[in-house]
Amino acid sequence: MSLTSGIHCPRTPLRRFLDRELSAGAHPLRRSFRARERSSQVLMPGPGVGTEAGNVGTVIDYRLRVAFTAAEPVDHVVRLGILLTGSYESDARQRLRDVGEELIERLQETVLRLQLDNRELPMDRAHDEEEDLARLLIAAAWYQVSYRTSIGFAFTPLAIAAREDPGAFTLDRLLQLPHRDMVADVVAQLYKAADSPLNDLRTRTRPEDCTPTPTFPTDRIAADADLAVDGLLLDFKSTRYTRTLRQAEAWQLTGYLLLDTDDRYRIDTVGLYLSRSGTLASWPVEEYLYLLGACRREIPAFRAAFTELLEVDAASFIGDLHNHLRQQFVLPYPSPFTSDSHPPPLAGNEDQQAHANGDDALKSQHLQHCHRPVHARASRYPCIAAATGSGYNLDQDFS
Repeated sequence: MSLTSGIHCPRTPLRRFLDRELSAGAHPLRRSFRARERSSQVLMPGPGVGTEAGNVGTVIDYRLRVAFTAAEPVDHVVRLGILLTGSYESDARQRLRDVGEELIERLQETVLRLQLDNRELPMDRAHDEEEDLARLLIAAAWYQVSYRTSIGFAFTPLAIAAREDPGAFTLDRLLQLPHRDMVADVVAQLYKAADSPLNDLRTRTRPEDCTPTPTFPTDRIAADADLAVDGLLLDFKSTRYTRTLRQAEAWQLTGYLLLDTDDRYRIDTVGLYLSRSGTLASWPVEEYLYLLGACRREIPAFRAAFTELLEVDAASFIGDLHNHLRQQFVLPYPSPFTSDSHPPPLAGNEDQQAHANGDDALKSQHLQHCHRPVHARASRYPCIAAATGSGYNLDQDFS
């Protein structure tokens, strides 16, 4: 289970724990945030962005991270997504894999050539260079979808183009797919960042002080923040609703803070950067917990209680999440597993670690779960059938 899914479901032990421990709720923190949010202009996406708004958010997060440190010029999730596209023998999937490998090389070369984390250079580059980089990052974001959800990946422009004409699918063809409004939106948010307090933070720090997508020492829950910068844990948000700080976002930052059990990142401040308004809001940890009404102010004790919570069997987390979805959809379908069985494989930290370590058994298990026909999963999860149609077969589309 991921941290965000555990927070969004009000019945998980994780969510109940945070609701109980953070007794003031998000209202005091929200008031503090609004006092700091003084933007006069909010960038709005063009009509061509449409349902790709989430991928645009992924792209601007990526672009801002490499502005602080190019230690990971190609995100590891992009590499895993490309690996998964070649899981089956077919012309379309082989082209997806080959073009993905070319994308990795081009993206890595571009990030390093432009010296994006060089503090002697500005955060932004020439307009043509930023547009070319945006296209590369959008393509990379589509490959990330392959790792996170095979169902969603089937409907990306990337997958559609490869299915329609595998022989004509090349890297140049891929880089022509992003809508110009998507490219313009990414570039505009980057220019906004270059003229914001985030640029001041970049100037004050060194690349070696920054950690992209910091991860945490647990296999119980999947979680990675956007950036750790010299004691500041920072999450990027591309929401257009810049005057609102949701409870889920406050709980998410708290979760990251508590997951750093070995104090690897020496977190003393947590913050949010809103890329559409250029707002950087941060709080010392003590003030942050005070505003949330934390019952435990001593970080070691708070982390110990949180770690103990995560020792609960994963089945109880998934069972609560399932029951929540069942009530949301009001569908009388059975639980996907019983108390004496095991939950289906999850695309969480365990799977990511398996890929990284070359664990073939877990990798095979992950592939079987993520890439079996959608109609097979639809028979087990009626909400998938309702959303996609029980006759849809992802694998046939790529054969």
